[in-house]
Amino acid sequence: MALDSRVQGWADAYNRDGYVGGVPIVSEAEALDHRRSMERAETALGASMHYKSKAHTILTSPYELATHPVMLDLVEALIGPDILLYNVTYIIKEPGSTSHVSWHQDLTYWGLSHDDQVSAWLALSPANETSGCMRMLPGSHTQGMVRHETTEDDSNVLLQGQTVQGIDESGAVLCPLRPGEASFHHGWTLHASMPNVSDDRRIGLNIQYLAAHVRQTKHDLDTAMVVRGSDRFGHFGVDVPATADLDPTALQRQVALEKLHVETAGTA
Repeated sequence: MALDSRVQGWADAYNRDGYVGGVPIVSEAEALDHRRSMERAETALGASMHYKSKAHTILTSPYELATHPVMLDLVEALIGPDILLYNVTYIIKEPGSTSHVSWHQDLTYWGLSHDDQVSAWLALSPANETSGCMRMLPGSHTQGMVRHETTEDDSNVLLQGQTVQGIDESGAVLCPLRPGEASFHHGWTLHASMPNVSDDRRIGLNIQYLAAHVRQTKHDLDTAMVVRGSDRFGHFGVDVPATADLDPTALQRQVALEKLHVETAGTA
């Protein structure tokens, strides 16, 4: 496709630095509506939506955001026209919590065959230095995979507390976002975040996109869905997007999908 100048500029920054931030997707008012939708779901479920895998299969809001044309235009510029939506999950830091994210790369434990992958992070509340926005290490995606250690740290949001030790943080850059803005980063880009010391929840929608030729190497049970172009490879089972919120059948399916996702990410 012919890229407009904004998309081209974002893609150039991403390719140079391994990430791009401050990409406007929806208005702050729309972001608030999407936040309220998520919080209504939390009330109905009696539990936080934090880190629930495949949120787009049980709620319409995350599916709508993950398939927003601006999101997909930029992803297409980065990994090509045939795009799979692999996972969508909310990452929430409660106000005053000690939750943090250690320095890591997204792709380390996922078992994917290629690194044609984009991680998007869309803010539904202010993400800044006070609330614990992401920090990026520009250019780190060019190193490829680096060694991670698993750690025992209950305050680390990551599943295994996976951490890259010895990072020179002098080159780290904050990636603040206003509600409705998104950042996009490469799967090998080193990133981290600090605790939320603000008086509001820091809520981000984390979205994982894959090029259609990517496959899961650990097993043949993984799932995804086409959101642009076509899938002529068929490496994944097919996820079903939510057409209503918290449909009982979809909720039951999501439990099984989340169990598989945790098991997959939890094995080396």
